[in-house]
Amino acid sequence: VQLQASGGGMVQTGGSLRLSCAASGRTFSTFNMGWFRQAPGKEREFVAAIGWSGDRTKYADSVRDRFIISRDNANMKVYLQMSRLKPEDTAVYFCAVAAEKYGPPTIAADGYSGWGQGTQVTVSS
Repeated sequence: VQLQASGGGMVQTGGSLRLSCAASGRTFSTFNMGWFRQAPGKEREFVAAIGWSGDRTKYADSVRDRFIISRDNANMKVYLQMSRLKPEDTAVYFCAVAAEKYGPPTIAADGYSGWGQGTQVTVSS
């Protein structure tokens, strides 16, 4: 599965953005998907994950109740709806595909084997 993330941009505090990740590959619907982010000078961190069928999700505590991950298996896309954005959400956001088929979604970066190119999100105060 190859990935292409888009939808980043610059918004003010309290604003919203919707990130999209388009996938190619015939087995997209059998893999969990995740979003991670990396701010300047910081390590990549987990943001959200969704199970292969879309019925299970996980969120980092810092984004819970503000971000929503979803997927459209028919169109091979995964989304990250971000609301009530804060300056600390500023980062490059990456979508990722799990290393193994099926199973529960994981928050660990080493559980993912494929990464998109990233899309920049900047939240101004």
